[in-house]
Amino acid sequence: MDGFVEVMCKDLELAGIERSCMHVKTTVELPGYYRPTKKWDLIVVRGGQLLAAVETKSHIGPSFGNNFNNRVEEAIGSSTDLWTAFREKAFKSSPQPWLGYVMLLEDCEKSKAPVREKEPHFEVFPEFKGASYARRYELLCERLIRERNYSACALLMSSREQAHDGRYREPVEMMSFVRFRRQLVAHLASR
Repeated sequence: MDGFVEVMCKDLELAGIERSCMHVKTTVELPGYYRPTKKWDLIVVRGGQLLAAVETKSHIGPSFGNNFNNRVEEAIGSSTDLWTAFREKAFKSSPQPWLGYVMLLEDCEKSKAPVREKEPHFEVFPEFKGASYARRYELLCERLIRERNYSACALLMSSREQAHDGRYREPVEMMSFVRFRRQLVAHLASR
């Protein structure tokens, strides 16, 4: 995921954001409300103000079931923690930051195959019935944006073979990496 973060940093530099304001790998801890700190993959801090935070995750098989649920819980928990900390003024005089989530899913038969759900007491929402893990990630990202957990999400898919060449596909245009980057740059250019 480092390559995706580097592309975002280059975009931000071209938009006039100084590299010294971008934090990657080190000094990426932000205060939380439910925990002391959380490490983000990219944060942008300028003049003592938090302008952006980005989380990048990948998910490869063979175990998609448990790991999908863990990724959902992480995504919701991280955003809820940050927005609550923001509300409680953990970031001092920062304006509302831009919050982004990038998911890279392995493009394989198992990630695209229909999955049955157990419904011993209540039915799951219809859109989840028979939905593959790829479709479930699409629903997750769509809902994370709709519920304002994140400002933008990117959903990318790559096979193990393609990953070595840096190739990937974007199954949903509204969640493309280009669109994600444009939104990030536009937000920071206005600050």
